[in-house]
Amino acid sequence: MNKKTLLICSALPFLFACQQQEKSYDATKLDSVALSAITEESYSNYVKTLSSDTFQGRKPFTKGDTLTVNYIEEQFKALGLEPGNNGSYFQEVPMVETASMPVQKSLTFRGKAGNVTAEYLSDYVIGSRRQQPEINVLESELVFVGFGIVAPEYGWNDYEGIDVKGKTVVALVSDPGRYDDQLFKADTMTYYGRWTYKYEEAARQGATGVLLIHDTDAASYGWNVVRSGWSGPQLSLAENTSEAKATAFEGWINSATAKRLFTLAGQPADIQERAKKKGFKAVTLGISTSVQLKNNIRKSSSNNVLAKLPGTKRADEVIIYSAHWDHLGIGEAVNGDSIYNGAIDNAAGVSALFEMAKAFKAASAKPERTIVFLAVTAEEEGLLGSDYYAQHPVFPLRKTVANLNMDAFSALGATKDVSIVGLGQTEIEDYVQRSAAKFGRTMHGEANPSSGGFYRSDHFNFVKVGVPGLFMGSGSELISTDSTANANRKKALEGRYHTVGDEVDEHWDFGGILEDIRLFFDIGYTMSMEKTFPTFKKQSEFKEISDKRLAK
Repeated sequence: MNKKTLLICSALPFLFACQQQEKSYDATKLDSVALSAITEESYSNYVKTLSSDTFQGRKPFTKGDTLTVNYIEEQFKALGLEPGNNGSYFQEVPMVETASMPVQKSLTFRGKAGNVTAEYLSDYVIGSRRQQPEINVLESELVFVGFGIVAPEYGWNDYEGIDVKGKTVVALVSDPGRYDDQLFKADTMTYYGRWTYKYEEAARQGATGVLLIHDTDAASYGWNVVRSGWSGPQLSLAENTSEAKATAFEGWINSATAKRLFTLAGQPADIQERAKKKGFKAVTLGISTSVQLKNNIRKSSSNNVLAKLPGTKRADEVIIYSAHWDHLGIGEAVNGDSIYNGAIDNAAGVSALFEMAKAFKAASAKPERTIVFLAVTAEEEGLLGSDYYAQHPVFPLRKTVANLNMDAFSALGATKDVSIVGLGQTEIEDYVQRSAAKFGRTMHGEANPSSGGFYRSDHFNFVKVGVPGLFMGSGSELISTDSTANANRKKALEGRYHTVGDEVDEHWDFGGILEDIRLFFDIGYTMSMEKTFPTFKKQSEFKEISDKRLAK
């Protein structure tokens, strides 16, 4: 036997051992080793810690902010993840906090036939994102622009033939599809129906101000949410406060005030119904108003926290798991409790990032694409942290395969099904269906697509720049057949959204959350072993921008 043959033979046992350690990937099977790394003990400890009073409700610009981001960084390090931002675990997010207050609590609308007076908070809510200590708008004329939408792909332009520069636009919430299933996407709301879009479009059109007409059914929340959510200090990205991106004032009026305005303007009683039909033309109302605001402005920064597990073959291609770390902080005491702990929303999601990291580290075959774990700030303030990341991506967008977003898991227990918010938007749902089948689960869309849920969590900022995003939740078919126990748990857990009651207690069933986390893992793991990029489906309004992103 010559030396060369001897060397080859002696190396065979070592090569065989290497092959045994690193199993090949099989897309039709679950990686039991990786999935077993996701445990209730560690997950529940993460959730309980992050939602404890120690973190003071995790509100940006507070002590809770600093405590939270440092804790997340510590966990990423302990899990053996690399810094995600050029040697750092942090991405600084410059923001502005603005507390706007009307100089006069009564807002007067003046017309030839008289005046209409609206009272602050009861009838209207108003504020400004501009970094100006005072806002003084004198006699701005009101223009009713229907939905305030410019959507060429749907043959719709509410601003056609009218100049609103220097004027205040009044617009309906939602989009035409809600009222006519032959328009837009029928009862599935498009981004054009969101209040954020309407504010953005009014600024693009050069309007001085914008007032949205509240409707509980169309908005999917009551006036109490407008009253509490749009008054008091508001956070904005510093770069989104210029005149080009924000009108001088933005606000809401209730439906009763809107009716009084249209009556004063001499408009027909069905003017809002007419605006819901194709061909409607904007109407100058012959009414004006003056707005004076005092702004208390505070500039500061918060942080997104990100870590990565480099891919073994295509490390430049990334799959981003995201969850927002922030909540509402400390507020008015309710039964002696003033801390909004945000256990479901969203300590549950951030803790899932840690469990996901454990699974990827334990995987039999290591991911070929890089896995990024991104905990974003200021979701509760308008998806600000993810917006900043999308505008200032650490990893190139054209190399970003997908965003898998985890926001508010259900503690009701395991379900036979899984819900996709925004069904029909992206090819990610095809991955969901295949992975769900491995777990014996089925997939369907959300119960109320007209609420626009697809546009209300952090995945949407990735979608806006052409990266497919997933917002997935538990289904409604509980596996447990104990109807009494199911009903009791549901009753005990309902009504906790954005209250001091969003805490971990004996009513939580962690089993269903863990099953959802394992499903999230398998979806991303499957993508990490492929060379293809999922994209948007043909009917999506984001298909074109996604195609342009990949073509760069």
